[in-house]
Amino acid sequence: MKNSIIWAAALFMTLSARAQTTSAMSDTDQKVDSLLSLMTLEEKIGQMNQYNGFWNVTGPAPQDGDAADKYEDLKQGRVGSMLNVRGVEEVRKVQKIAVEESRLGIPLIIGFDVIHGYKTVSPIPLAEAASWNLEAIERSAQVAAAEAAASGINWTFAPMVDISRDARWGRVMEGAGEDSYLGSQIARARVRGFQGSDLSDPLTVAACAKHFAAYGFAIAGKDYNTVDIGTATLYNEILPPFQAAKEEGVRTFMNAFNDLNGIPATGNTFLQRDILKGDWQFEGFVVSDWGSINEMIPHGYARDGKDAAYKAVTAGSDMDMESYHYLNHLPALVKEGKVDEALIDDAVRRILKVKFELGLFDDPYRYCDPEREKEVIGSEEHQQAVLDMAKKSIVLLKNENKLLPLKKEGLDIALIGPLAADKTSPLGSWRIAADDETAISVLEGLQQYADNELTHEQGVKLVEGQPSFTMETRINTTDRTGIEEAVAMARDKDVVIMVLGEHGFQSGEGRSRTSLDLPGLQQELLEAVYEVNKNIVLVLMNGRPLAIEWADENIPAIVEAWHLGTQSGNAIAQVLYGDHNPNGKLPMTFPKSVGQVPIYYNYKNTGRPEIPAPDLVFWSHYIDESNEPLYPFGYGLSYTDFEYSNLKTSGATMARDGALNVTATLTNSGDVAGTETVQLYIRDLTGSRTRPVKELKKFSQHMLQPGESVTVSFELTEEDLKFYTANNTWEAEAGDFKVFVGGSSDKLLETEFTLSE
Repeated sequence: MKNSIIWAAALFMTLSARAQTTSAMSDTDQKVDSLLSLMTLEEKIGQMNQYNGFWNVTGPAPQDGDAADKYEDLKQGRVGSMLNVRGVEEVRKVQKIAVEESRLGIPLIIGFDVIHGYKTVSPIPLAEAASWNLEAIERSAQVAAAEAAASGINWTFAPMVDISRDARWGRVMEGAGEDSYLGSQIARARVRGFQGSDLSDPLTVAACAKHFAAYGFAIAGKDYNTVDIGTATLYNEILPPFQAAKEEGVRTFMNAFNDLNGIPATGNTFLQRDILKGDWQFEGFVVSDWGSINEMIPHGYARDGKDAAYKAVTAGSDMDMESYHYLNHLPALVKEGKVDEALIDDAVRRILKVKFELGLFDDPYRYCDPEREKEVIGSEEHQQAVLDMAKKSIVLLKNENKLLPLKKEGLDIALIGPLAADKTSPLGSWRIAADDETAISVLEGLQQYADNELTHEQGVKLVEGQPSFTMETRINTTDRTGIEEAVAMARDKDVVIMVLGEHGFQSGEGRSRTSLDLPGLQQELLEAVYEVNKNIVLVLMNGRPLAIEWADENIPAIVEAWHLGTQSGNAIAQVLYGDHNPNGKLPMTFPKSVGQVPIYYNYKNTGRPEIPAPDLVFWSHYIDESNEPLYPFGYGLSYTDFEYSNLKTSGATMARDGALNVTATLTNSGDVAGTETVQLYIRDLTGSRTRPVKELKKFSQHMLQPGESVTVSFELTEEDLKFYTANNTWEAEAGDFKVFVGGSSDKLLETEFTLSE
């Protein structure tokens, strides 16, 4: 660590010299500025350069070609971060090169896509959002952070906080759904979980709020597509979760692939400098998405790599992920006077500060303890945490005649479906550190209830071969050879459990769909089994809302089980048998037809919102489908029944500096204990901009015994009524409001109040 000692000594002398003039600065800021003063321009720009892992670190050093050039960059201090290097042995070796062979020995920050777990995998983020349980979501992020940090990683590219209303977009699986308030609360929880209260704790990682901004509003749900939205949508729907993450202390942001108002987000000054670093005073750093600086060229916004580097850095993008344009072009741009070196200093200062906060300068190898790696990863404590998260993520969509929960003895059960015995698909997309075949399958989960007979058939086979980044469907579209056997097996069974849906690799980045039905031959299989046995429990595994109107009309019990991660089969079995009473609520609307998409609960009325007369067609609707969704936002059943009554407000008027207390009575009118998520919505009846028909503003969860009642109370203040008005500012406008309370966005008690002038 010779080089580290050299710069540390120089740093001490510089600090001492500046002690009298920097008393107002934090200790970290002083250290950052002192180190910055020792750096050459090339070393500064090196800190703004991030490389993907480019060779097997445990093998020989590369001798020629691109890898050799990158290796030399690493030794010369021209790399500030690496991603996709993982495992203590790998990270220690690459860190050793940066710390012990470069001139100043500045440690690397090691990034990785820890999206919903590392080795121990939690449910996909959309599924976690269905829990509406912020403590469980925070705990899930803690587990992911601990395992990633124990393997040498100190920075995750999560949480994704993009709001999206279009289930065709594959990356809805990675976010919290369609609502900005729920998304904001979940963003806060995940940032807390990843970062903890002390970023230097070796079991925490720096979080990254992405993708800034509007990526989830890609036209037609097609990944990487153009975004075309207005100011009101940007401020009222898209930005709040990002601002919540910033307020929670997230240390990094990632910009987006899409354009906004014709300017790619990576080169968008309005987003990065005016809003993020200006209005919000964000002090962390911004990293580009993979190659997004270079992608400004095919966007038609930058002429070449040099122009792309200029536009990205001036717009406020601090670190270049895998474009190489900063490294290759910024030195010349500075020397030519086209880029002020102060912009470089600002970016590097931000990056170095996060490295100091992570404790990397105190000990570059603090994340490289092999004993900790063995002890933490896959621990029983983590397994129980992700099991708890998985159970809370399940949503009961239908339960006709109380088919569920199943009796624990005396049943002859058929288990059918291509996903029923699969141990890889339940891990979902974006779980790149997890090993295939490590999820508990539904078959394995059900086999633990041994007092029932259980027989299994696939019915429709999975496509053979290793899942990859190609476009294959993963669910068979041509081979019907198993359908007949499945039908024959199901004919005389007491109950048929059918596990259908999307393979884990059919959602995620680059996996947009034009249809939202059951892929492959699964619908055919479902209908064929239904012809011989109507006593079906449909278990859905999917990464997005699906259009399953036929199933809703015909199948008596439907369970939304998403992709639940490592403990998937155990969680599903415990719900099916009633050891856990499901209490999930949908974070995203399920359409009847893909033609309704984008569909969302907080839409705005048109000038013709309702049918004017039975024989007229001139109002806002389809001629071949109703406007109603299949399952609305906030919807989810339980094995018990909940009733709402006695909605009251503490007054008819809310003063601007006061508060309004809203209460309602919640009663468990069923015969088993259960947890209900109580939701409060408002409607601003008139505004300087048109307002949604409903907006979620509060929610709380309550576990009640049979027959038990509780008074649920919420406090509304002026802050809850603010929106981005026609004055282009956040404010609450005086006037009349409705307030709604209930268990779903479509079944609510309502009353009114007025906000005073």
